[in-house]
Amino acid sequence: MPSPQAQEAVTVRVFTQRFSATRRGARLARRLATQQLDAWGIPYGSGPSDATALVVAELAANAVLHGRVPGRDFALRLAYNSAKDLVRVEVTDTHNALPARAPRDAAGAGDGETGRGLVLVDAIAVRWGVSGRSGPGKTVWAYVPASRERA
Repeated sequence: MPSPQAQEAVTVRVFTQRFSATRRGARLARRLATQQLDAWGIPYGSGPSDATALVVAELAANAVLHGRVPGRDFALRLAYNSAKDLVRVEVTDTHNALPARAPRDAAGAGDGETGRGLVLVDAIAVRWGVSGRSGPGKTVWAYVPASRERA
């Protein structure tokens, strides 16, 4: 009988926090995300940290501006899989409306100050999407490379 091969342990670190559905809550989500990444060994101010912070900022801003239901919070969940070298960002809100996927070339169109957030997420993330959840609302998720080599 062949000897069993050693398998590398997969470590997935998880951070979850609820925030008030306000601009202040979105800002706090971004700040706590970078702090948590730094604690996991993804240094503050590095490319992967900044990329993840931008994705968190855009998804949290969308939860506050478009997914807000009065009296309800939004949630941030980060999951760092060191074996896959990816950070999964999840932002859950309680509004049922799905985010609209804009074409990539929409970033240069028009002079408006809004409407480019998901284009940025699409450009930074390996992939992103929307999942349902138990109860009202949805979860918007994105996978962000955790090292410069993957980015």
